[in-house]
Amino acid sequence: MARIEGFRIRNFRTFRDITLGRLWNDKGTGELTPMTAVIGKNGAGKSTLFDAFGFLADCLKLGVEEACDLRNGFERIVSQGFDEPIMFEIYYREEHNARPITYEVSFALDNYSRPYVRSERLRQRRKGQDRGRPYSFLILEEGRGVVWKGESIGVQEATGQMSLFEIEQLMLVESNETEPVELEDIRKLGITTLGALKQHPRVSAFRQFIEGWYLSYFTPDAARKLSLAGPQKHLNIHGDNIGNVVQFIKRDHPKQFDRILYDIAKKVPGIDKIDTVSMADGRLLLQFNDKGFNDPFSAQQMSDGTLKVFAYLLLLSDPNPFPW
Repeated sequence: MARIEGFRIRNFRTFRDITLGRLWNDKGTGELTPMTAVIGKNGAGKSTLFDAFGFLADCLKLGVEEACDLRNGFERIVSQGFDEPIMFEIYYREEHNARPITYEVSFALDNYSRPYVRSERLRQRRKGQDRGRPYSFLILEEGRGVVWKGESIGVQEATGQMSLFEIEQLMLVESNETEPVELEDIRKLGITTLGALKQHPRVSAFRQFIEGWYLSYFTPDAARKLSLAGPQKHLNIHGDNIGNVVQFIKRDHPKQFDRILYDIAKKVPGIDKIDTVSMADGRLLLQFNDKGFNDPFSAQQMSDGTLKVFAYLLLLSDPNPFPW
């Protein structure tokens, strides 16, 4: 299973330049663990951190301009007072023993003040390479660049007064395993387009990695709403389909259902038991047996904290969880 070991954010909201975990050029820092908790006082940037992941996911799914519009425009998410692009760097492994891959992307405004993808790069060290700059198998600047199709290539020495981009582009173009690319729409990520092509499996793997992210903006008020009947496989972003997910687990995983509710009840403070009641219209309602009370409470009567804990424990108990 793929996992992120490091993440760098530059010029995104209040984050001028922060790094969590380790990056390819930072050997002295420990990587992020499979489960990492972010703790801080109000206004410390916890929500901003997770919105950075959400922004990237929205860029892949919707496009850069739409992702910015969801956040009231590019000018509202770029760090104020700095005339520099928004930049992200992800350091991750596709498997536990796989060589790490780095994805770098930057966003800026074009001459018409429209947000676009300024640059993208995917790179990884070759087999047996323990040090030195990783090799770029995708590199794009202003929507133009090259992409590597093969597993290994021979690299010639490049000298002279050339930029890093020009040197790496020369290395790639001289290989039979690469092809030049030019994107039709620079407001779409290159990995969105190239990752859909069979001849670029490594780019596709990274695209699928981001597509598999599950981001939760759970709100208790949304969870208290009585949703329409019908089982749903996964908890949605706001958690307003808790009853539908419970209904799905009961229908598709009946042997695990009672055990899941029993295990969750043991972990929720003050709760003895969690039951369900089937309504005439097909909906499944949750009932919480609170310690010290004879009659159970519905989800609509429970505290914000109890609903949040239940929602996240339900997410962790999913028999068929999201891939990442």
